[in-house]
Amino acid sequence: MSYRTAPKLPKWPFYLADAALLGVGWLIFWQSKTPMTVWEAFFCAGGVALGALLCVTPYLLEYRAAMKLTEADRLTKAVLQIENLEILGRQISQATAGWQTAHEQATKTVDAAREIAEGITTEARAFSEFLKKANETEKNHLRLEVEKLRRSESEWLQILVRILDHIFALYQAALRSGQGNLAEQIGQFQNACRDIARRVGLVPFVAIAGEPFDSKVHQLSDASVAPASEARVAKTLATGYSFQGTLVRAALVSLQPEEQPGPHESPDISADQFQDRAAPAEEPAPMVMTKPE
Repeated sequence: MSYRTAPKLPKWPFYLADAALLGVGWLIFWQSKTPMTVWEAFFCAGGVALGALLCVTPYLLEYRAAMKLTEADRLTKAVLQIENLEILGRQISQATAGWQTAHEQATKTVDAAREIAEGITTEARAFSEFLKKANETEKNHLRLEVEKLRRSESEWLQILVRILDHIFALYQAALRSGQGNLAEQIGQFQNACRDIARRVGLVPFVAIAGEPFDSKVHQLSDASVAPASEARVAKTLATGYSFQGTLVRAALVSLQPEEQPGPHESPDISADQFQDRAAPAEEPAPMVMTKPE
C-alpha cells in the first residue's frame, strides 16, 4: 500500500507580505514622534500582528491539508477492512454451508453404519443360534451313534462270549470222551478262536487248579454259597472274560473236595445250563464292568 504526500504550499509570498507588513510597522515606528499617537501605535501593532498571521498561515494550511489527507487514508483503510470483512463473511458462510453439508453426510454415514452394525448383530445372533442348534443336533446324533455302537458292541460281545463258551464246553466234552486226537484238534480250534477274540480286546482266562479262590475273578455255580477263606480251585467249569482290561465275567469254578462246602458243589455242567445260570453276568450293555486287580 503506497502512502500519499500532502501538496506543498509555496511560502515565499507569505514571507514577502510578512516582511512588507513588518517594514510598514517599522516605518511607522521610525517616522512617528514620541510618544506615539493611538493611531500610529494601532497601525504599527496591526502591521506586526498581520505579518505574524501571514507567516503562520501557510503552516496552518499545510496542517489542515495533511489532516484531511490522513482522514482520507483512514477512510480508505476502513473501506478496505470492511471489504475484507465482507469477503471473510462470505467465506464463513461458505464454510458454514460446507460444514452443514458435511454434517448431513456424516449423519447419513452414521445412520448407515448403525444399520450395518444392527444387520451384522442380527446375522451374528442368527448364525450363533444356527451353530447352537447344529451343535445340539450333532451332539444328539453323535450320542445316538455312540449308543448304537455300544449296543452293537454289547450284542457282538455277548454273541462272541456265547460262542467261546460253547467251544469251551465242546473241548471239555472231548476231554471227557477220552479221544486224544479229537481233544487235541478241538483244543487247537479253541486256541485259534481265542486268538481271534484277543484281536478285538476280548481276553478269555481260566482258573488254575489249586490256586486260592478269589471272588473278584472267580465265581461258583451257586451264588448263594459262601466259600471258605482258604478254599482252592479244583477246576474251571466256564471261562472268564475281560474286555479291554475290564472284567466282563468271572470264571466259573468248582472247589476242591476238602475245601468244598459239601452238597452245594455241582459237577460238570453243559454249555446251555451254564448260559442259563450265568446269563445275568453275560449282558455287556447293562452290566457293571470291574477291572480285576
